[in-house]
Amino acid sequence: MGTSVKVTFWHNDEVQAKKIASAFFAEMERINQLMSPYIESSELYSINKNAGIKEVSIGEELYQLIELSIEIGNQTNGAFDITFASVGFLYNYRERINPNQESLLNNQALIDYRQIKLNPQKQSVLLTQEGMKIDLGGIAKGYAVDNAVALLQTLGVTSALVSAGGDTKALGKHGQRPWLLAIQDPRKKGKHAIQLPMEDEAISTSGDYERYFIKEGIRHHHIIDPKTGRSASEVQSVSIIGAKSVMTDALSTSVFVLGVKEGLALINQMPAYEALIIDKDRKLHFSNGLLAN
Repeated sequence: MGTSVKVTFWHNDEVQAKKIASAFFAEMERINQLMSPYIESSELYSINKNAGIKEVSIGEELYQLIELSIEIGNQTNGAFDITFASVGFLYNYRERINPNQESLLNNQALIDYRQIKLNPQKQSVLLTQEGMKIDLGGIAKGYAVDNAVALLQTLGVTSALVSAGGDTKALGKHGQRPWLLAIQDPRKKGKHAIQLPMEDEAISTSGDYERYFIKEGIRHHHIIDPKTGRSASEVQSVSIIGAKSVMTDALSTSVFVLGVKEGLALINQMPAYEALIIDKDRKLHFSNGLLAN
């Protein structure tokens, strides 16, 4: 998944606890093998490889996640768009490479989730144009976290904290108290912007400080605005809190792209989710539900 995966949980039997930990990491790796755009045997790789050529039949799990991604694309007016990868692959953050204007223009027309064609009868996916690519980096980690927490519950765990990169979900309490989750200060490594108590809920943070480079005074990072093909620049960090990690993951990306005004307007229409935004001037903004608390 291109990130670190961690689990903390309580169990009173050490032997059983080790078995549970093994099952947890096996489940995370299963999803990675299914949904990675880099692993040639993955279903997602096959979809991208056959873009503009033919439809690809896939399993129900990936099909439903792509279907949900399209729904969120509609809900966010295209701010969440898994075809961002049609331009996103042109960036190389380790080598400090960003696309030039010509290559950006050539590929930008390929960013359009509405050109993903789903066939429910065949359970297949077609990317309609050659060169189109999809990447589930903005939703698959949240999906994996939800799945892993559900697995822990079936194995008898009642207290756990699961994280995959910026996506974290708390199961139950940490002893007698809620779990305490820290949101990183996007400009001060190792420092916290705020801490939040959590119990049986998820939080996802999207920030411009994990995968990035600065070139000629411009910060190039991995959260791409589908409308421009460039890194979104109105905020530094967005955290979304709610019941489902798959949704907090996708919504944190969406709100990052939308910016403060449109992002808060979206979340304030969704009573099951709350937002905390640090804008480009490092000012904190909260959704209505957090302000009320």
